[in-house]
Amino acid sequence: MAFEKITEKSSLYDNLDQMSPSEIVKCMNQEDRKPAEAVEKALPQISELVERLVPRMKEGGRLFYIGAGTSGRLGVLDASEIPPTFGMPATTVIGLIAGGDTALRNPVEGAEDDTEQGWKDLLAHNINDKDTLVGIAASGTTPYVIGALREARKNGVLTASIACNPDSPMAQEAEIAIEIMVGPEFVTGSSRMKAGTAQKMTLNMISTAAMIGLGRVKGNRMINMQLSNAKLVDRGTRMIVDSLGIPYDQAQQLLLLHGSVAEVMKKFPKE
Repeated sequence: MAFEKITEKSSLYDNLDQMSPSEIVKCMNQEDRKPAEAVEKALPQISELVERLVPRMKEGGRLFYIGAGTSGRLGVLDASEIPPTFGMPATTVIGLIAGGDTALRNPVEGAEDDTEQGWKDLLAHNINDKDTLVGIAASGTTPYVIGALREARKNGVLTASIACNPDSPMAQEAEIAIEIMVGPEFVTGSSRMKAGTAQKMTLNMISTAAMIGLGRVKGNRMINMQLSNAKLVDRGTRMIVDSLGIPYDQAQQLLLLHGSVAEVMKKFPKE
């Protein structure tokens, strides 16, 4: 399939400025049904990535996300949720965005157009051949990401890409090309919409499946979550109550003493 910038094609809707709010949200809702279907078509590639990623992480490898704009922010978001959700160190999954943390809130002019900076940012984290790099760019043409993938692959890093255009330049640089075609955006070219939704869904799958593969989930529960607020302490306490069949107060004491559901389960295995 030849490279085609579907993400820049004209919206299937026109005269948006003349629509009522109810018409706008109805049309957007119709379009928002498409990302899940598009992601479904890429499940084989997503699965392949996870299957190759988990053994590398078991050997001490890390997962890096790299992107610019919305794509970069989504990578940083997914990475930042790993420590509280699964109790992993913040250095296990790392999100990098063109322009650095400043770009999370404010655009940094020209940052995504620098072909060399992405690899420089990765070198600052001592990236090595045990690690995995996922490049994220809806267009598949972001120089910051393409350059990083190219150099990472040369240095033995497992590389993957997530794009919303077919056969993109970015995909050519990755070992595993995840292509999620969601079609033209409701607002022409606004890839923060369907493309962003599809990217977030894909990142959810990658990180969650990887954490399950690393043993951070028992049954269907997050047994290593950080106890950072009362809600999570209550959730962890109820997990222990259900597992050990002990009173709530006793379960909470054990949880707070040992620091996580997983540690309690190790100390008091269910007979």
